[in-house]
Amino acid sequence: MKIEQIYTGCLAQGAYYITSNGEAAIIDPLREVQPYLDRLKRDKVKLKYIFETHFHADFVSGHVDLSKATEAPIVYGPTAQPEFDAIIATDGQEFKIGNVTIKVLHTPGHTMESATFLLLDKNGKEHAIFSGDTLFIGDVGRPDLAQKAAHMTQEQLAATLYHSLRDKIMTLPDDVIVYPAHGAGSACGKNMSKETVSTIGNQKATNYALRANMTEAEFIKEVTDGLLPPPAYFGMNVAMNKQGYESFEKVLNQGMVGIPAADFEAVADESGALILDTRKNGVFAKGFIPQSINIGIEGDFAPWVGALIADVRQPIILVTEIDQEEEAVTRLSRVGFDNILGHLEGGFEAWKNAGKEIDSIHRITAEAFAKEIKIGESKIVDVRKESEYAAEHIEEAYSKPLAYINDWIKDINPQEAFYIHCAGGYRSMIAASILQARGFRNFTEVEGGFNAIAKTTVPKTDFVCQSKTLKL
Repeated sequence: MKIEQIYTGCLAQGAYYITSNGEAAIIDPLREVQPYLDRLKRDKVKLKYIFETHFHADFVSGHVDLSKATEAPIVYGPTAQPEFDAIIATDGQEFKIGNVTIKVLHTPGHTMESATFLLLDKNGKEHAIFSGDTLFIGDVGRPDLAQKAAHMTQEQLAATLYHSLRDKIMTLPDDVIVYPAHGAGSACGKNMSKETVSTIGNQKATNYALRANMTEAEFIKEVTDGLLPPPAYFGMNVAMNKQGYESFEKVLNQGMVGIPAADFEAVADESGALILDTRKNGVFAKGFIPQSINIGIEGDFAPWVGALIADVRQPIILVTEIDQEEEAVTRLSRVGFDNILGHLEGGFEAWKNAGKEIDSIHRITAEAFAKEIKIGESKIVDVRKESEYAAEHIEEAYSKPLAYINDWIKDINPQEAFYIHCAGGYRSMIAASILQARGFRNFTEVEGGFNAIAKTTVPKTDFVCQSKTLKL
């Protein structure tokens, strides 16, 4: 028996590849399935089952394409109602993979079809659980995402999750390994650890939601307290995972179409496409196609696209570094953005060489910022998360998290100058590109963000450990 966690950092997502005696199972696969097919061929094993822990909200799973390519059935937990052929398992149902067994534990609460898959070794001993979004390392799944579909309040879902954890998971032996679907950075929980593997015993000892003698009422209060609104694209990803979707190969082929600089503006205008520039923020600041939005591929690219663009049907044209087109299309497809019309052929250099109009962002160094600003007079906008701001910030700075820019942008006075920064420049350049695309030019973005500003003489509040600011 071999278990491999295939972790994708930009999505904070874990898929699992299990093999035993010539057979394999894959749990919660990513959208692009060719790497799995290549792996199955290399290992000379047959894919017997594709297990889905629930209908994922934060990414589009590769279950449909993988099943078509291998004829392996898709397995969901009880109550799931996908619009394609699948095995809807009963609670306690067992599936053999070689010499091992996967036992389905129905663990509703995050969603009502949520299942935890218990792996029994060849001797029938409980070895590991694949807990999906039911149990994370340091946290549990948020209970507010399935309210509408389940016709339940988040408090009712939290109560359901409480009993799933205590009746199905906490009763397992302490040495059982925990393999969750997500780690730190995912929006599916609020306090996940950077660790991606643990044990039941360790989680009982360290996970606030699994502490001994915790009452149902305490669990409901603590799990629902401090939940941020889910990204707008979540519901659309759930629909794609339930209904099916366009094949990844078709999406990739369309995205790989090169659009010459001479035709680029016409394609964008006629289609209403958003121009998404995935280059590094420092490169983007110096020159870009007017109205472009910068979300760098080297950061948390796909989650920020999903959070800020929201509508997965939005037509998109890409501007990337040469040879990064396929990576950009792939990562967009993982969160359901399939309507990619192509990319700028030859990259931004082709645009410049064609003599087309170029825009830029007014960016200054942290040292220049320190010399220019006057605390109490200069307006400073901090687009980091609220927890980062609470930990430490520039005195008199305003907290305006990037995730909520579509709400606070309407309050910007176009006649009043201001400075904008994040932690390192990635998020503030996203904000700057959105502001400029909407006609605002009265701001200055700070290179290097708070990390660089903190090394200057700019007055800051006292540092508070972020873990102490969390409401647990």
